[in-house]
Amino acid sequence: MSAHAHRQTQEPAGHATTPALTDLRFRALLGTRSWSDLPADVQRRFSKRLSGNAAAAYVGRITELRMNRAGRILSQALRLIGAPLPICLDTDVASVVTVTEDATTGGQVWTRLYAKQAGFPQVIHSAKRFSGPTGLEEYIGFGIAMALTLHVEGGTLLFRSAGYNLQLGRFRLPLPAWLSPGALTVSHAETGPGAFAFTLHLAHPLFGELLDQTGHYRDQHS
Repeated sequence: MSAHAHRQTQEPAGHATTPALTDLRFRALLGTRSWSDLPADVQRRFSKRLSGNAAAAYVGRITELRMNRAGRILSQALRLIGAPLPICLDTDVASVVTVTEDATTGGQVWTRLYAKQAGFPQVIHSAKRFSGPTGLEEYIGFGIAMALTLHVEGGTLLFRSAGYNLQLGRFRLPLPAWLSPGALTVSHAETGPGAFAFTLHLAHPLFGELLDQTGHYRDQHS
């Protein structure tokens, strides 16, 4: 199945409330069995067709955010390349996530807004591209991308890092282990009708658990 295939279809019988699919790329990466283990609302979110001027929006709050000293140093250092990690430890603050098309690659641009107790919110941009060694990668800019693998555990969708690389034109240069920020796991777990929990966990073999973040969101319907 082509990574860029888009067509209207229905999920096989077994999920009575399974939505019509228009973007099959996440499903193709997971496989039919793992995909069928996801709740219908999660299937719907990750099968929305977002081409053209379409957008998906999710509104919620950051409920937990912890970083050890190494994690705080890393998050500040990464401000040099656009601050892809949270730069403060504020919790119980508003957060908004939007997903739009990446017109350059046909992938998806994820924009995350994190309010602060004082000052302007932090806005983080990244693009999920259906390319690279695993078929999915997160591009954060400045030529840096992270390969991702998809998994389903207990009805929760997991994104796990599978190596980092520097893109120079058509060439990909794997980053050595000593330059890696560690193993990243992002989870998307259904918490109720139209609601989900997002968690981000970053751990380093030498510096321990660098970052743990949890946010709770709700679908926004136009």
